[in-house]
Amino acid sequence: MFEIIISILILLGAFFTLVGSIGLVKLPDFFTRLHAPTKATTLGVGAILVASSIYFSVTTDELSLHEILITFFLFLTAPISAHMMAKAALHLKK
Repeated sequence: MFEIIISILILLGAFFTLVGSIGLVKLPDFFTRLHAPTKATTLGVGAILVASSIYFSVTTDELSLHEILITFFLFLTAPISAHMMAKAALHLKK
């Protein structure tokens, strides 16, 4: 059962990471290109990290704290860095 959940999370994470990466390349201007990796890729990497955390928690019978901390800092820093880049771009255009 855990293998199915982990597989679904990895596939979901890979899909969102791929969509975010394609959006980074294909979207026309800076602000839409900034939106793709901060939303889709963050969700994709987060799903892969949750799958990794579940896998190592089940196989080693310990709570996998490394992946939980990485996920926490990823979800904390990605929106803040995107906001700072967007504000810097707004100031440079004026």
